[in-house]
Amino acid sequence: MSKEAFLVVDEKALLGEGPSWDDRKNVLYWVDIMGENIHCYHPETQKNQTIAVGQHPGAVVVHQSNELIAAMQHGFYLVDFEQGTWKAIVDPEENIPNNRFNDGKCDPAGRFWAGTMAYDKQRDQAFLYCLESDYTLSVKLDNVGISNGLAWDLDKNTMYYIDTPTRQVSAFDYDVTSGAISNRRTIITFSEDAGSPDGMTIDSEGMIWIAHYRGWKVSRWNPDNGECIDEIKVPASQVTSCVFGGEDLKTLYITTARNNLSDDQLLKEPHAGGVFAINLDVKGTPSDRFGGV
Repeated sequence: MSKEAFLVVDEKALLGEGPSWDDRKNVLYWVDIMGENIHCYHPETQKNQTIAVGQHPGAVVVHQSNELIAAMQHGFYLVDFEQGTWKAIVDPEENIPNNRFNDGKCDPAGRFWAGTMAYDKQRDQAFLYCLESDYTLSVKLDNVGISNGLAWDLDKNTMYYIDTPTRQVSAFDYDVTSGAISNRRTIITFSEDAGSPDGMTIDSEGMIWIAHYRGWKVSRWNPDNGECIDEIKVPASQVTSCVFGGEDLKTLYITTARNNLSDDQLLKEPHAGGVFAINLDVKGTPSDRFGGV
């Protein structure tokens, strides 16, 4: 494993997650779930802006209006990052206070898919939702453990999905017009010593990149045959998610966490909770915007 990501934001976030690249502003949005913050990193100036939202944000995506849509502890919100304000859209789990939103991402048609998890990590208590551009909401999956990584293939025919406790990456037949998913099957299974599969993205060659929580790395996989074809070492054990960015989409940005680490562990990984990056030869795919391009 010769490739290693380097530190770009030494934020020491408790639980960095949910990165999304804004290709108009050339900035990276990401969240610190347990720190209750939404961040915006500017690679050109190497500055990281922060707004505190007073609840646990699971993921943010860019709205076609240049605002943000966030999936947070109490549902979906429209966020004006520059003004530091947010407005509630819908809370599908108002009656499930033990749950919060976790990871999420927009599909190629501009729908925001985001899933939940139980605070006590009890399995089968969570859901995967889909928010349409008119703010109507539907349940796509139930009996979820910890809803995590999402990606769609280049032909817009397949959706990839990670429910972390299963240690598996699932594939679904996907209809880009209706947003329907069907025919679930397992394409990758993580071994016990690899950490747990967390966030995910896809590159311009159709290969998927998966963050290894408690695994110190991000791996690249061929979803057609389940073969691991590359690995990026990360100097933090709790690797949570990744997304492609940069003007040429050849920079992989990687979020990490530091919560649940002992003092001894933090001595070994002092930059845990930071955002890391690596410049690659392969080009990524842009983060889809809510409401379409």
